[in-house]
Amino acid sequence: MTADRAAEPHPDVQRFLELYDSLETPSFDEVPVERARAMLEELQAGEPAIELESVTDRTIDGPNGEIPIRIYEPGAGEDNQRGRERDEEQEQEHEHEHQRPLILYFHGGGWVVGSIDSHDNTCRKLAADSGYPVVSVDYRLAPEHPFPAGLQDCYAALEWAAESAPELGADPDQIVLAGDSAGGNLAAGTALLARDQDGPAVAYQLLIYPATGDATETDSYEENGEGYFLTADEMAWFRGHYFDRPLDQGNVYAMPRRATDLSGLPPATIITAGFDPLRDDGEAYATRLEDAGVPVTRYNYDDLIHGFFGMITEPVAIERAHEAYDDAVGDLQSALDTDGTV
Repeated sequence: MTADRAAEPHPDVQRFLELYDSLETPSFDEVPVERARAMLEELQAGEPAIELESVTDRTIDGPNGEIPIRIYEPGAGEDNQRGRERDEEQEQEHEHEHQRPLILYFHGGGWVVGSIDSHDNTCRKLAADSGYPVVSVDYRLAPEHPFPAGLQDCYAALEWAAESAPELGADPDQIVLAGDSAGGNLAAGTALLARDQDGPAVAYQLLIYPATGDATETDSYEENGEGYFLTADEMAWFRGHYFDRPLDQGNVYAMPRRATDLSGLPPATIITAGFDPLRDDGEAYATRLEDAGVPVTRYNYDDLIHGFFGMITEPVAIERAHEAYDDAVGDLQSALDTDGTV
């Protein structure tokens, strides 16, 4: 199976690209790291679009100090698609909450930018649409903390989630590792690390346009390296900050597609976008997983761009992005044998 791109981007994408170009915003590789981080936060700024029962910030123990996390309890919010009024049956229902899966989410941003704040609406929507609690992890960023610091934090978060799932009304044997872009890379790396270290059980992987190998070798890198939001120059800038040593780019936990053996990994949903430099990278990883006997469901949104999964609210709203949530949540609920109700 080969993913391709449409004749032209979706009209919503074209409007976004025209607006983005009109603002003459510098690319990430043209500004200092701190400015790049602020730019992404500004792009995603806005009030939360979805009300949930609770959203809680706290910290957990990490390998090098505390790791900030944000816990999303879907519950019954006024604007929650899955929410409903609590009634006298709540107590009876509560005793079954431990059966819910738990989504552990790693945000994107090239391992250099992004945060639990920049991906707040993404996690709210995943929680609301699935009915599962979501835990978003604010792992350490490069260049202050190059590979493997972020991966170590994500693995520590998995260990915490496996131990703490019952406290969140979730099943420790139904943990989903999810992430977009660099976060998809970290989710895949964490799943591989958990397999190799006989770590906590991972039930499923949701990998949204993940970086998994050397994307520079792919057709989509050449086709989409300029003009579609994420550029080839920015990707090189991200890699230059994340990898402190050239040797690390050969590490299988940094680039899971380089692993010799991918058997025994959890089933996966892999989402790609037609006008994304990482399109073929995600597709190649899906093929490698399938060849290793891992069940994979693929979706390629051929008229969308990198980053679309977070473009669900104004001022950056792409209507078709909601289809990806429907597909992803449908896969999770089918695979984990639950309807998502709480």
